Amino acid sequence: MEQVQSANAKAIPFDTAKLDGLMDEADLDALVVTSKHNIQYLLGGYRFFFFDYMDAIGVSRYLPVLFYQKGKPENSAYVGYRLETHERELGKFWPPAVKTSSSGSTDAMLLAVDHIRHLNGNIRRIGIEAAFLPTDAEKVLRQNLGNTEIVDGYFPLERLRAVKTPRELALLREASERVVASMQATFARCRPGMTKIEVVDILRKQEVERDLTFEYCLGTAGTSLNRAPSEQKLQIGDIMSIDSGGNYRGYIGDLCRMGILGAEPDSELVDLLAHVDEIQQKARKPIKAGALGGEIYAAAEGMIGKSPHLPYMEFLAHGMGLISHEAPRLSTKGNMNYTGYDADRPLEAGMVVSIETTMKHPRRGFVKLEDTVAVTKDGGEGFGDTGRGWTRAGV
Repeated sequence: MEQVQSANAKAIPFDTAKLDGLMDEADLDALVVTSKHNIQYLLGGYRFFFFDYMDAIGVSRYLPVLFYQKGKPENSAYVGYRLETHERELGKFWPPAVKTSSSGSTDAMLLAVDHIRHLNGNIRRIGIEAAFLPTDAEKVLRQNLGNTEIVDGYFPLERLRAVKTPRELALLREASERVVASMQATFARCRPGMTKIEVVDILRKQEVERDLTFEYCLGTAGTSLNRAPSEQKLQIGDIMSIDSGGNYRGYIGDLCRMGILGAEPDSELVDLLAHVDEIQQKARKPIKAGALGGEIYAAAEGMIGKSPHLPYMEFLAHGMGLISHEAPRLSTKGNMNYTGYDADRPLEAGMVVSIETTMKHPRRGFVKLEDTVAVTKDGGEGFGDTGRGWTRAGV
């Protein structure tokens, strides 16, 4: 293992006063951050290229660790892998102490513990990211800091990221626009007899060509409600949904658009998608700074409750950014394991919300729209807000 000191030439890329306040509310003296997305945020967009797509190496895993002490950013430290010494030479890190490990998760945590134990001052409670800390590394932390209480500190980190900077909003706009453009190009390349697996492969290539990291594609064809890639073959007249997440420089574009292969939609299909879009617009209308987060659900559910398609309709709204389903948390409903913290709190300009309405029609198939909307002072601004009608696929 190697320990070096950073020149500390970079400015701290986040609001330390805001983080300190959030830590005060959570009664935390320090944070030990280990998730890739939060470390990326705290380091101003840095993500180690060598482990961008994987974590496992040898018999352990890559575990980046960032230590932050409330009110004392000068005591911060970053622990990375040995190859990150090259990144340090390029001035990528702002923490004064940068340490590198040649081994895995326990070695990295031992370096972090060594740094903490040499600090002056009382550190009573340390927040960790329980869902992003392997048990072997957590054991090292607890055994070597016996007088310190270790608790989950994920919440203040999430709140720190809730309001996006202009730079982040620009990246989310780019991600969304590039995902939609990739979908439109994919629809154009679809042909009868092509499998759903082949459609996903086309979309992957289209997203990569637009400098996106392809993450996933959920897609349907015809009257099937099955959204997994499969050997199902496209046929003339099939309706298609493409719901994809594409990552642009760490930020996710997550949208859904509809197409129909080699035909025009009949009047019923036009009405079904128009109904889904009407609910989308109803849910988007309350979005503005100062509105309560729960107003989004109230608007959509009020309309869905009166819909003739109520038995097979679903609505979901959630925050977007470095990950899907981040703050704002808009509802306790659904299958996500979080509460609607922001349902009765005002939205803030710079928050970003995904709005999605799904119709699983028992006879016509899967119809869905998903939009990305940024909260502004005066309303909501859609990112990638094109291609929202029926796209003629195969043209």
